[in-house]
Amino acid sequence: MATNPGILSEWPWKRLGSFKYLVLAPWVVHGCHLAATKGWRELDLGYIAILPSMLLRALHDQAWITVSRLYNARGKRQIVDRGIEFDQVDRERNWDDQIILSAILLLLGSLYLPGGQNLPWWRIDGAVLLVLLHAGPVEFLYYWFHRALHHHFLYTRYHSHHHASIVTEPITSVIHPFAELLAYQLLFSVPMITCALTGTASIITFEMYVIYIDFMNNMGHCNFELVPNRLFKWIPPLKYLMYTPSFHSLHHTQFRTNYSLFMPFYDYIYNTMDKSTDALYENSLKGKEKEVDVVHLTHLTSLQSIYHIRTGFAQYASKPYTSMWQLRIMWPVSWLSMVLTWAYGSWFTVERNSMKKLRMQSWAIPRYSFHYGLNNEKEAINDLIEKAISEAGKKGAKVVSLGLLNQAHSLNGSGELYLQKYPKMGVRLVDGTSLAAAVVIDTIPRGTNQVILAGKISKVARSVAAALCKKNVKVIMTNKQEYHLLKPCIPENEAGNLLLSTTSTTEVWLIGEGLDAAEQFRAPQGTKFIPFSQFPPKMARKDCCTYAMTPAMGVPESMQNVHSCENWLPRMVMSAWRVAGIVHALEGWSEDECGDTVLDLEKVWSAAIMHGFRPVAQL
Repeated sequence: MATNPGILSEWPWKRLGSFKYLVLAPWVVHGCHLAATKGWRELDLGYIAILPSMLLRALHDQAWITVSRLYNARGKRQIVDRGIEFDQVDRERNWDDQIILSAILLLLGSLYLPGGQNLPWWRIDGAVLLVLLHAGPVEFLYYWFHRALHHHFLYTRYHSHHHASIVTEPITSVIHPFAELLAYQLLFSVPMITCALTGTASIITFEMYVIYIDFMNNMGHCNFELVPNRLFKWIPPLKYLMYTPSFHSLHHTQFRTNYSLFMPFYDYIYNTMDKSTDALYENSLKGKEKEVDVVHLTHLTSLQSIYHIRTGFAQYASKPYTSMWQLRIMWPVSWLSMVLTWAYGSWFTVERNSMKKLRMQSWAIPRYSFHYGLNNEKEAINDLIEKAISEAGKKGAKVVSLGLLNQAHSLNGSGELYLQKYPKMGVRLVDGTSLAAAVVIDTIPRGTNQVILAGKISKVARSVAAALCKKNVKVIMTNKQEYHLLKPCIPENEAGNLLLSTTSTTEVWLIGEGLDAAEQFRAPQGTKFIPFSQFPPKMARKDCCTYAMTPAMGVPESMQNVHSCENWLPRMVMSAWRVAGIVHALEGWSEDECGDTVLDLEKVWSAAIMHGFRPVAQL
């Protein structure tokens, strides 16, 4: 909210939460009633088309959001080189409220405004009149209203809510208190009302005007420059009739300049044009994609995970990943997105962070978890990973960390395949085993003298078992085959601490993938299940048993541009495998950690703590 919220700041349907679209139910029912009683030929098409056009507006806005975040994740042509945080994502989660408000006003106008009924598809005179009214009264009134909003009285009560977002995104354009946005909507309705009253209104004219407003609003807040310079060279007067993202970005950083809506000529007339506007515009166009020091290579998980990355739905990505019923009904879109990402054939950037002058990016391989289990996909996936590693090296990356199944032993031998093919590779490959094992060990309650090791044994499990046996902690296994596979990995003088038993009262279980519900129920009540896998276990016990999260650490305050959750982890928490790559780069270690290589657990853990990463229990 604003620093000192004024009257009508809160949206009327705020308390409805996800059910706010019910306020449109009366018009949906009324439209269905008209269709049932009059038939389609006698319907007012302008009235019926309002709600579908609002859906198209939402899709238009989401397209801008996705494109903007893809560009900003890469740092290409970025205007303000700063990140956003979770508080901005939370503040801007209700960007669709303005679409609901627009729908209500249009529906009311279509029902009760003289001349608002039975509109023709197109009238040229109405289109010309609307353009003139927007360029004149609308732009003029908006300029002075906007300047008034920057007066202390109105700014603290209303407009400060919008300006809390210094780094803008397309949806920032519509994040205002209710009263302020209502004033904007009434102002934008002046040309439409005039056209209706003069009998010159048409469906296409109104639709194009709404799209124009959305397009310009989204473009002006996208924080990357996309308007080509040659456009202004070809049409010089356009400089006064069309603003650019850099023009409006200065308004969010300087506050007292560049007040115009979409046409900057009022700023020229009243001498409020920021003197650095042209220079910022030119410099932003020259902006190249930022170099990177650390790349974390991950992949999509379930079909719905495409919405969880920050290029999807920001509010969804700002919370731990869960399967939501709202997204399940979008399964046709989810399947289409899977086909498109599969056909894309290259990694894509999903996030960009910085810490202590270290530049980091997360790249996603366009494959889902189930693809990694298909034999006919392994070669293609390895090829994608190789290309990503090669591209990371070209961009100056020092470290590439392999996340999730990108480091699967069955796929590439925990990354060893790439070292064998490219022994002189410039980047260091890190699978994060040492830090993940250290996190698991730190999660075990102090004073524990024996643990159960269950599930599929991985490289992390072997490292944990070896470290615990070295500390004289009994490691009990229930699977005979896995026991005989792990036994040779333990030094002979410590192997006595690795035991095979089918019965145990141990209340600390270290669990991996493949642990079914029946085996979980063999544990006594009050058991603490600690996963050592990348993916969380399917929790079967609720009788006083607890499940720790997958190996992860809290990020330090110096980590910037953190505004999405990594998979199922909570806010400001990263997987140990991802943290390991960051620590590797911060320390400047020259060795790789992949294949059978495991770094010293104590050394890696101490380095992570020294750089501000924290155990999850301390958050």
